[in-house]
Amino acid sequence: MAQHDPQTWFLDQLMKSTLFHQKVHEWGLLTVADAIEKVKGEQLTWSNLTELGISQKAWDKVVHRGIKPVTVFAHPQVLMEVPRATSYYRMLAMVSQKSMRNIGLPVERYETTDDTPDLATAEAMARRLNHIISSLVEADEEIDKREFAIWRGMAAGAQAQGSWQNLKGTAAEESVKNMVRARLKERGLLAGEKGERIDLHDGRIVVFGSEPDISFYRGERMQAAIEVKGGIDPAGVLERVGAALKSLARIREENPTAVTVLIVTSTSMTETASRDLAINRTVVTHWFTIEELLTNESSRYNLFDLLGI
Repeated sequence: MAQHDPQTWFLDQLMKSTLFHQKVHEWGLLTVADAIEKVKGEQLTWSNLTELGISQKAWDKVVHRGIKPVTVFAHPQVLMEVPRATSYYRMLAMVSQKSMRNIGLPVERYETTDDTPDLATAEAMARRLNHIISSLVEADEEIDKREFAIWRGMAAGAQAQGSWQNLKGTAAEESVKNMVRARLKERGLLAGEKGERIDLHDGRIVVFGSEPDISFYRGERMQAAIEVKGGIDPAGVLERVGAALKSLARIREENPTAVTVLIVTSTSMTETASRDLAINRTVVTHWFTIEELLTNESSRYNLFDLLGI
């Protein structure tokens, strides 16, 4: 089996771990868990456990351990009132989104927006998930509250792994785009968001696309552009850098004052590639490696300053 050199292995794993970490926040897992913890479960109707898909044995085990039932078993009212609660109970049951689609209960809409299911859908989801959760609770001789967080974590990890497999070829681009999105939200700069376009309060527009991967506009004039070339394999380095230079050159021709940023992997920075960048300072005004942006806070702030965010 071929082995990666240490630097290549580090970058590959760093991007994967970064994606997993970003998904925790993107999916709002902690926010949803906190919201469910605050639900006054005693005010909900639990009188017909069978209708809710909850076994008496599982219910008794949870209650006798002093665990709030609402943190373990899905209730239709909670699914309808707490945004993204579907993801909490689905992951607790360790069921995938694809599996839910296969039984005619797709959940993506309720896990990526603040939309919540209607009563009939919420009841059907609760029954399906509670049947599985009840079986899992019954299978343990003793229930430990901490185990529920592990169950959810296992399901979240499996889902993130699927995202990683889908995005692996563009992991570097996604990492940088998520980094910029998070910064815009953190600074309260977002005025509106529609698809890959974000309107800022200062009148600028940010577009996440390709060639360039990220662009900042004021009116019709592009003020800043980022190209991310994240290939790990040293082969094809010059081709990747060359493609970026062509894209950024067009932008500088249209606006000679535009800030142009190239982000590459450290393994891409061969002697020849470094020389090409030095020669083309009029095309690429600044460049970073993906490693330093992911691991060095001062480098991230330098990038944010260049973008005016």
